[in-house]
Amino acid sequence: MTTTYQNHVQEADVTLIVIGQSSYHHIEPFCRLTGYSHEIYVDPEREIYKRLGMKRGEEISLSEQSPHVKSNLLSGSLRSLWRAVTGPLFDFQGDPAQQGGTLILGPGNNIHFIHRDRNRLDHKPINSVLQLVGVPHVNFTSGPSIIHV
Repeated sequence: MTTTYQNHVQEADVTLIVIGQSSYHHIEPFCRLTGYSHEIYVDPEREIYKRLGMKRGEEISLSEQSPHVKSNLLSGSLRSLWRAVTGPLFDFQGDPAQQGGTLILGPGNNIHFIHRDRNRLDHKPINSVLQLVGVPHVNFTSGPSIIHV
């Protein structure tokens, strides 16, 4: 992630947090692979996912694909499986059917925005979420290369 991007996030007084469903062993490899340098936690039992109403399974949808997803359902599944098998720790990194989402929270218990992914291609575009919290449009093309999921 570029310095400009990090400066915008800092100026907007925003804290970015990722909550993964795998083991803590995957935090460092994930950060190396993606360039993510903000807070990250893991929830192997998926309790947070359940409490937030995140879905399990793939809901087929004709909605527009996120610009951050560069594969289709089949090729993305195969690439994820290949990375899991050939990665530093052989682990399927959680329940492959568990969908995630994007939230804007706080202060306190206020939920300002929530998007629950319907399938692994249904990610909310990063810039649209960042703009909701006052971060101007960010050009991610100069940052780390896009990985295929």
